[in-house]
Amino acid sequence: MKLKKGDNIIVIAGKDKGKKGKIVRVLVAQNKVVVEAINMVKKSQRPRKSGEKGQVISMAMPIHASNIMLVDPKTNKGTRLGKKKVGDKMVRVARKSNQEV
Repeated sequence: MKLKKGDNIIVIAGKDKGKKGKIVRVLVAQNKVVVEAINMVKKSQRPRKSGEKGQVISMAMPIHASNIMLVDPKTNKGTRLGKKKVGDKMVRVARKSNQEV
């Protein structure tokens, strides 16, 4: 998977289409990523101690990697990723602007 934690992305399909966010976690085996404030669901949480109230919390759920695109640092739009050799290292580059990510 070419995406990494901390990458800025844009959602290209699904209920949150058009929203932008930052990757919080990458689930490589499932080909999914967790993005902050994207694909939010409400979850009921039971009280942990007696006398305490239960609550409803919102949490970000994983979204499939095919439904997101990396945001190009130059144009601020979605782009594909490529790799380029600089010196003896491989770096990730945005295909639209050919800039390092």
